[in-house]
Amino acid sequence: MSSPPHSAPRATPGQAQEIKVQAAVNAPRIAIESVQPSLDHGRFAAKAIVDEPVHVRATIFADGHDILAAAVCWYDDEGRQHREPMCQIQPPGLDRWEGRFSPRRVGRHGFFIEAWWDTYATYRDELSKKHQAGVPVGLELEEGRRLLVQAIERSEGALKDAFKALHGRFQWLDHDAERVALLLDGDTVQLMHEANTRPHLTRSDVFYPLEVERLKARFSSWYELFPRSETDDPHRHGTFKDVHKRLPMIRDMGFDVLYFPPIHPVGHTHRKGPNNSLEAGPDDPGSPYAIGSKEGGHEAIHPQLGTRDDFRHLVRSAADHGMEIALDFAIQCSPDHPWLKEHPGWFSWRPDGSIRYAENPPKKYQDIVNVDFYSEDAIPSLWMTLRDVVQGWVDEGVKIFRVDNPHTKPLPFWEWLIADIRGRDPSVIFLAEAFTRPAMMLRLGKLGFNQSYTYFTWRHTKAELTAYFTQLNEPPLRDGYRPNFFVNTPDINPYFLQSSGRPGFLIRAALATMGAGSWGMYSGFELCEGAPVPSKEEYLDSEKYEIRPRDYTASGNIRYEITQLNRIRRENPALQTHLGLAFYTVHNDHILLFGKRTETQHNFILVAVNLDPFEAQEGVFELPLWEFDLPEDAPLHAEDLMSGQHWTWHGKWQSLHLEPWHQPFAIWRIRPVH
Repeated sequence: MSSPPHSAPRATPGQAQEIKVQAAVNAPRIAIESVQPSLDHGRFAAKAIVDEPVHVRATIFADGHDILAAAVCWYDDEGRQHREPMCQIQPPGLDRWEGRFSPRRVGRHGFFIEAWWDTYATYRDELSKKHQAGVPVGLELEEGRRLLVQAIERSEGALKDAFKALHGRFQWLDHDAERVALLLDGDTVQLMHEANTRPHLTRSDVFYPLEVERLKARFSSWYELFPRSETDDPHRHGTFKDVHKRLPMIRDMGFDVLYFPPIHPVGHTHRKGPNNSLEAGPDDPGSPYAIGSKEGGHEAIHPQLGTRDDFRHLVRSAADHGMEIALDFAIQCSPDHPWLKEHPGWFSWRPDGSIRYAENPPKKYQDIVNVDFYSEDAIPSLWMTLRDVVQGWVDEGVKIFRVDNPHTKPLPFWEWLIADIRGRDPSVIFLAEAFTRPAMMLRLGKLGFNQSYTYFTWRHTKAELTAYFTQLNEPPLRDGYRPNFFVNTPDINPYFLQSSGRPGFLIRAALATMGAGSWGMYSGFELCEGAPVPSKEEYLDSEKYEIRPRDYTASGNIRYEITQLNRIRRENPALQTHLGLAFYTVHNDHILLFGKRTETQHNFILVAVNLDPFEAQEGVFELPLWEFDLPEDAPLHAEDLMSGQHWTWHGKWQSLHLEPWHQPFAIWRIRPVH
């Protein structure tokens, strides 16, 4: 019979209790809670912009009355550690602390927080209070001298010499008041800080990742066009060379991102005809989202658009005009896509050998089939092939991708793909076209999408816009979700624009450009196109199914106003983000009044928009004089950024009148009168 296995002796009840006590003794005395920016307690990376301060806040407190100190320790994209002090912010009774740092490179960063008892600050506070109260401080001065001796004993080199000199000065002084002054002196405090042993040092239990991105991830102006429609003849397919001719006009309107729907070969099987009809004529171009034919798939260029060299030349020419090309990444296939023959295991086949077409009820896409990410043959080859498609276009100089319906693809796929691509080139930007449930839209931002389409398209009233803009400025959306306010898309012809005429387009343009750092428009918006399919948010004669030449100089266009709005955005840093927004009082439910300002308030913009496209609206509004710490009767300088006029307001109550047929909005830059 074998002997029982050896086991460690069981602790006695007394020993077990000692172990528990020791664990309690070793537990942190300082609490670090409610850390921001943070997404799901560090599971995902919060978003930041290169060369701009990251504000780190936390609730930090401990037992007793000892003074605490704290620091934010952050790592850059190369793993180098940096440290910045934190300080308490007002009101002090809430124990909120703040520190800040400015990352200098794009890429993955991270931070944690340290806090400790500041022994000398506690001593200094007690000494100062007693001395000011006239209480004898002889014993406290001896305690201070011993603190100096202890600092000498644990210091080395120049720091030890400095403490020896300080101790000598302390001993040489004859009067208590002089010794108090020496111990309270700022130089002494700095020396003691350098020699601080940081008792009860506590670190946050999470390392908080931070994705630092280039400015265009937060501030960009998108213009969407179909290259095939850049023609003067609906029977002639436009080319990349034709797009060249539009570059100066698009640049002059102030756009810096030129976005194309898919530029790949279009399938023939079940090709859609005009207005989404199921029968296509021999010359109908079909939907560019039915990707793939014998000419190639996602890696290929539609032969009628031009060659790869033509595309490369366009990318370079756009850059010369101050714009980047953005491409559509749509993970879907025409039945003619080469992958169906080369990799049939990437798709789900029905028992009769057919394949189910794509649907997004009530919409049906008979010309499109979807891949199966989790089929046996798809792992890992499909995932890696899709990654290689994106990387291939990055290698061609494309750094911005609008991703079609990412919420219908596996979330783990996006987290992996974006990290993989940005791990090689952190300047790449992904825009999520996900009009879906709020939790999913936020999750995509957490997974790495830099921007997202939004519900802005369906927010029209003062109450709706106020609630939505406010929500975007609060956690968790503030830290993980960046809006791009598209005013229209080839898929969405908003009901508001179908009947509001030119004033409605100006209203939405003003709200988008002033409300968000990034905004976008689909070509035709500047011409106030809004003819709908009856009772639907879809365009009649949709460009998704036919070639649509346009006269961009047609009367009634709003190119001038769009140009001015984009100019105002470029010239005013407060408008280059959706953050920092506040609403102000105006006594009219048809007028929205809000302000945006930089952290230093050197740039403060006030925006008023008449939300009624049919009637003039007027109202009394409240100037935010208190934001400048000014009294209610103070003067305030104003500049109309559309007209260039200047004037001075006196007092906080003013009036405005906005006519939709003239200009349904006003944009003022305000500052105190000096």
